[in-house]
Order: sequence, then C-alpha cells, then structure tokens
Amino acid sequence: MKRLLFILTTILISFGSFAQAGAQPGKMPAGNMPPGGMPAGVTAQVYGKIVDSDGKPLPDVSVLLMRTTRDSTSKKSKDVLVSGLSTKANGDFNFADIPLGGPMKLKISSLEYTPIDQPVMFGMGGGLIKDLGNITLKKDIKQLANVTVTASKPLVRMDGEKKIFSVDKDLVSAGGTAIDVMKNVPSVQVDIDGNVTMRNAQPTLFLDGRPTTLTLDQIPANTIESIEVITNPSAKYDASGGNAGILNIVLKKNKKSGYNGTVQAGVDKYGAVSGGGDLSIRQQKFNFSISANLNQNKGRGEGNTTRDNFDQVPETSIFQTNTNRNNGQFMFGRVGFDYFATNRTTISVGAVKVRGEFKPNDFIATSVDSLYESGTTHGYYERTTTGTRVFNGTGLSMGLKQLFPKDGQELTADINYFGGKMESNSLYHTDYFAAKEGAITDYQEQKLASDGRNQFVTIQTDYVQPIKGKLKVETGLRAQLRATESNIYNYLINKGTGDFELVPDASTNYKNSDNVYAAYVSVSNTIKNFGYQLGLRAESSSYEGEKTNTGEKFTNQFPVSLFPSVSLNQKLKNDQQLQLSYSRRINRPNFFQLIPFTDYTDPLNITRGNPDLVPEFTQSMELTYSKTLPGNNSIMASTYYKYTDNLITRYQEIEYDNVLNRDVLVNSFINANNSRSFGIELTSINPLAKWWDMTTNVNLYNSKINTDDTKSASADDMWSVFAKWNNTFKMPKNFNIQLSGTFQSKTNLPISQNQGFGPPMMQAQSASQGYIKANYGIDIAIKKSFLKNNALSATLSFNDILRTRKMEQYSYNEYFTQNNYRVRDPQMVRLNLAYKFGKIDMSLFKKKNMKGGGGEGMQMDQ
Repeated sequence: MKRLLFILTTILISFGSFAQAGAQPGKMPAGNMPPGGMPAGVTAQVYGKIVDSDGKPLPDVSVLLMRTTRDSTSKKSKDVLVSGLSTKANGDFNFADIPLGGPMKLKISSLEYTPIDQPVMFGMGGGLIKDLGNITLKKDIKQLANVTVTASKPLVRMDGEKKIFSVDKDLVSAGGTAIDVMKNVPSVQVDIDGNVTMRNAQPTLFLDGRPTTLTLDQIPANTIESIEVITNPSAKYDASGGNAGILNIVLKKNKKSGYNGTVQAGVDKYGAVSGGGDLSIRQQKFNFSISANLNQNKGRGEGNTTRDNFDQVPETSIFQTNTNRNNGQFMFGRVGFDYFATNRTTISVGAVKVRGEFKPNDFIATSVDSLYESGTTHGYYERTTTGTRVFNGTGLSMGLKQLFPKDGQELTADINYFGGKMESNSLYHTDYFAAKEGAITDYQEQKLASDGRNQFVTIQTDYVQPIKGKLKVETGLRAQLRATESNIYNYLINKGTGDFELVPDASTNYKNSDNVYAAYVSVSNTIKNFGYQLGLRAESSSYEGEKTNTGEKFTNQFPVSLFPSVSLNQKLKNDQQLQLSYSRRINRPNFFQLIPFTDYTDPLNITRGNPDLVPEFTQSMELTYSKTLPGNNSIMASTYYKYTDNLITRYQEIEYDNVLNRDVLVNSFINANNSRSFGIELTSINPLAKWWDMTTNVNLYNSKINTDDTKSASADDMWSVFAKWNNTFKMPKNFNIQLSGTFQSKTNLPISQNQGFGPPMMQAQSASQGYIKANYGIDIAIKKSFLKNNALSATLSFNDILRTRKMEQYSYNEYFTQNNYRVRDPQMVRLNLAYKFGKIDMSLFKKKNMKGGGGEGMQMDQ
C-alpha cells in the first residue's frame, strides 16, 4: 500500500507541474544562422498548427512540404515533394531534419476547406527553426456535396518493434470473435480450442495497450481495428509473458469529425446468430463512441483417446470417445468519451460490459480392458455432463494526455479497472455396464458448484522528454493490483437417501492477491542512419493466497528484478534495414496453476495446482533484416533465440488419495530446469497485382525442455515448421475474395499452455513429454458490396473447408502412453451482413445554422 500511495502521489505531482508548463503559451526559440553561411549537411525544422475559422484545431489535414527547383531540361521552375504528413488530433504538424537548398512552401489541403500555399523562408536572420503559428483554413463553399473516401490500408505493416495487422481487410473473421482474427495474423498460432501461441509459447494479451482479463472469445471481431504483434518487447512494456511477447488488440476509434457507424448481423451453419452495431460522433471538443454486440455459440466437438496405463496392477488399456455440444451466448458492450479540454490536453473515459451464459453438454464413453494371467476382463461406463456457466464483467478506464509546445514532449496517466463474477454448476452422471450395450450395473452422480470473482486494477503514467535532435528519454511508473476468489463445492450422491452430500476434502474456498509494481526508463536516439534504444525496467511482486475453509496460507515475496532491453537499428542502402534486440522478461504462474484445489471430475485424470510455483525468467535475442522491394513488395527475416529458467510445465506423480482411498495419478505443475528455443521466421508482403495481395509467414524453429532434477525424462529437441499464407483478391463488380491457409508440422507440446481445468484426457499431459502431429487447414471467404458507396456488404466465409484442422497429440511418461484426437467446429460456414453509414464535418453541436456552408460527405472506409 505504501508503494501504491507513492506511485499515485508521484503521478499527481508530475502531472501538476507538467500541466502548468504545458499551459503556458510560447514558441521554441528560433535557431541562428551560423557564421559564414550554411555549411553542407545543415538541416532545418518547421512546425505549426492548422485551425478553422473559429480557432479550433483540425486533425488529419494534408500538409506537403515542397521545394522549388529548376528543371535542367525545360529550364522551367517546378515543385518537388520534400516530405508530407497529416496533422495530429490537436492540429499540430512538424517537419524535422529538412535539408536546405532552394525556396520552399507548404501545400495545405483538407476535405471541405480551401487549400492554401504557405511560403517557408530560412536564413537571412530567419533562423533554422520556424514556428509558423496557427494557420487558418476556410470552408470551401464549392466543395462537392458527396465524397467517397476509398483510402486503403495495407494488410500488414511494420512499425519499429511491432508488426501491425489490419483487421478490416480480414474477410474470414467477419461475424466471429478475436479467435477468428488471430488465425490470419502472422506469427500467431491458434489451436482448435482457441489457445494462442507465438513461436510455440503463450503470449501476454493486451487490450488497447494494457493487460486484460478478457479472453479472445469474449471480444467480437468487428470491434477490432488492428492486432499488434510484439515478439521482443522493450523495457517500456510490462515484463510479464516472457516466453512469447505481447499481442495487443487495438479497438476501433473514430478519428474523423462528424459521425459514422455500422450495423451487422450474421448466422453460422449451426444456427448461432451474431449481431450488433457501433456509432461514433466527433465534433469540436467531443468524441463519443458506443458499440454493442451479441454472439451465440452452438459449437460442437468430438474426439477419442487411447491410453495404456503402466501404474496399475494389472495394467489397463483405455479407449475413450468424447462428444460435446455448447449452447450459449456472449454479450459485449463498450462506450467511450474523449474531451479535448485544450489544444494540448485530452481527457478520456470509457467502460466495457460483458456477460456470457453457456450450457455445455458432454458425453464420454470409456472402455477399460485389463489383462490377467487367467484371461481378460472388460469394463464400460458412460458419463453425461450438463451444466450452466455464467460470467459478468465490468471494465472502467480513465486517461489523461498532456502535450507540450516542444514537439514530442508528452505526459500520459491512466487507470484501468476490470472486475467480474462467475458462477458454474455441473452435474456428472455416470452409468456402469457389465459390457458395452449391456445392462446397467451401477451408477454414480457428482455435482460441482462453484462461484468466484476477480478484480484487476492497473495504474500507469508515462512521460516522454525530447533532449536534442532525435535524442529522447521515456520514463514511467506502473502498479498492477489483482485479487481473485474461488469457491468450489464437490458433492456426491448418497444412493440410500438420494441426496447430494458435500465432500469436504474435495472442496475448497480460496482467495489470493497478486501485486506488481514497476518503473522504467528508456533512452533512444538516431544518428544519421543508426538508431538505438536502451531501456531498464524494475519490477517487484508479491503473492498471497489463503484457503479460507481451512485457514491455510501461502505467501511468496519476490524482490526487485531488473529487466534490461537493447535495440539497435541500422538503415542500409536500397531500402534495407537491420535490427538487433535483446530483452529479459518474466512469466508469473496464473491463478489456476497456483490454486491447490484437486479436481476429481475425471477420476482417470485428477488435476491440482501448485501454490509453491515461482516465476520463470526468459532472455531473448532477435536479429531482423527487412527490405522494401520495387512495387511495394517487402520482406522481413528474423532469427531468434530464447532461454528460460524455472520453466513452468505440467507434471504427473502417483500419490495416495484420501478421498478415493487409493493410489492415483495427479496432474500438477512444477518449475522444470530450463528450456531453450531458436528459429528463423520469414514474412513476405507482396502486392502481386492491383487486384491481388499476398502475405506469407514461415517459422522454422527448434525447442527443448530440460527436466533433469525431476522424475520426468527430458524430451528430445525437435525441428518444426509453422506457415501461414493469405491472399486477397479484388474482383470486378465489387467482389472481394480471401483465401488463406495454415500448416503446422510435428511439434513439441506448447509451454505453459494450460489456463484452467477441463477434461484432462483432452489436454496435453506435460509440455516436456510428447508432441503434436502435423495438421493443416484452408479457409475461404467471399465479400460482395452493394448500394451507393458500397454501404452494404455480405460476406460468406468457409473455415477449414477440407476438415483437416484437427488436434492429434501423443504424450507419455513412466506411467502411461496416450494418443488423443480431437476436432472442433470443422467446415464452419458463416454469413455476415454489414451496413456502414456516416457523415463527416457535420456541425452537430453548433447552435447556429451555417449559411452557404460546404457540403456533407459520406465516410466509407473500404
């Protein structure tokens, strides 16, 4: 609590002092001409602000810096483009490192405003830094009434340490969730259960730049603007999630004055419907957005498992088949409000509301064979599971952004809260048979009731201070406070009375708190074609858990750990670039891995958390080469190496159980010795024609886990290949087609993949023991646009068209060998309809009528 109060006090004091500095108007001092004229290599800077007739800042205004030169052939003057940009939300623009030589001017233009030319003069006492002040644009009354905006963003683009995937170009995910989106994001692997990995390890999930407790299936695809893939994050980012970096989901936001919105509805082949809409309004000092979505889930899955047990006398052979059906729905609502208090101060608030209710239904049939010297005996039983799971969650956020007269200087502070409640009730009915299709000889009923809640608070402030030229310092403070509570009650039926009786040893009431405090500093600079970023992050964390029904407590205090990061960039000739990066990160055990609850729902696979787990630390190095080729083609090649200490992995051990009164095999978690992985990843972006764009991603990797200090045998290292291929085709008559595919060769089981409890027979038994067999899948989607400005669109998507995207895995240890096969929602067909509407530059909040004003234009982002 003292550390939290210190962070809050620091934020308030820092913001108060910086806000006072930012509120004082003034200009940067102009530079002076060096004696003796301008030597070669001298550069200049020009900046200013674009406003309308009322003095309000204009964002997204096109500003082109032109130089007048003399054509050597025609002997006439002509304008040559030096640089171009769009103004920021506060109307600011800034051109730095301008090579001098010849007269210059700015060409300024924006929709519905009269374009202007603004002369720019350097030298002769005017200095090398020019502040042009406020430049006013006037309404153009001759502007056409209707304007269609058809600017197109690339499917994938690189931005420093990020690979950014534009979701609005992904047709296959239309009407789905973030899981469907991730299936086409380069570097990201998604299994049939929606578990996401990057380079065979689980990443940390961010929402709008902050960690989130929402899962991917709780975020509708149509609310997402882009996905940022950060494979080796710098010290600026949260150090957790050390094995695989960060996946940041960026939600859609309105960036243009006026209003726009979308309504959409869809249905899949099982009859599950989806629908929703969003509306954004932005004018003058206000920006308001709201969205709501409903997604039904009627998913289906099936599988089978063959298992030979060596830990029993006599040995047994088990064959199990599984079918599951789900019937539920998930609702997602979001509202946001931005207030532009001054030209440099923005206050933002937002809220998220989620609710899900699901009624899963599982059926498992199990055959057990035992081989005796006198012959073979058989057993057969069927288990039916019915139940209900309900989740309610609420998220709140508040942020403040303060800009300063000095370009690049800014202060941000925000607080995010998310809290949720969960209730679950499951009934397990098992019938025992003398033989398959024979008479029932016995039965058993088990009821599992649980409830829980979680609260997740993040407080953060960041400050950027330019020093000189392109040298800048970034620093920040962060506190992450998480509290979780879980109550699980296990009941068995009393066959004599017909009543359910609580089994105390198989029930638990558990709560824990997990707090992380962090601070970081980062220094970056660019010297000609060389750039560097040096960062250091410090984090301390603590964990406290308690079984409230027994009073048993678990505590771990972790001292301050340092997480350095280094990034070096070198621009080469012919649009080539090299980047070398290093980072140290941490992965802390999650709630389900820590909770010491024993899950008996499947007697053959008992699962328990381990409260003695400690975090694992990962050191990563990555070398990246990128080149831009003619025709906007680009290629990026990365080679990487990762080494992890205290790796968290699944583990099995036989022990005597007081509830079942026999020796049982318990699945739990341990800190293994270490693991290492290395590989090469290639990403190619190719606009092959005006109508055909192709993106290819291939990852060749090798991984190994060492468990020398445990009873588990270390698995042999293995070379594996993962590949993604995505094509988009622009066809005549407003048709668009997307064809994509994935391939995964034989690979080791993912590290630290388990997120909770489920049917363990259908899960990886241990990350160090076994492998996943090769699989592939092909998806296709067709989109047709209708009406004026393509306002209405229909998208038909077909996922896993060959029914090949399946999960087949082999796992083993000294107690058993197991083969498992599963498939979920194969050959899924989904139809989605969407309608876009909007008007830009509408004076929605003005009390007076505009006379002779400009026209109104449609906003249609195609």
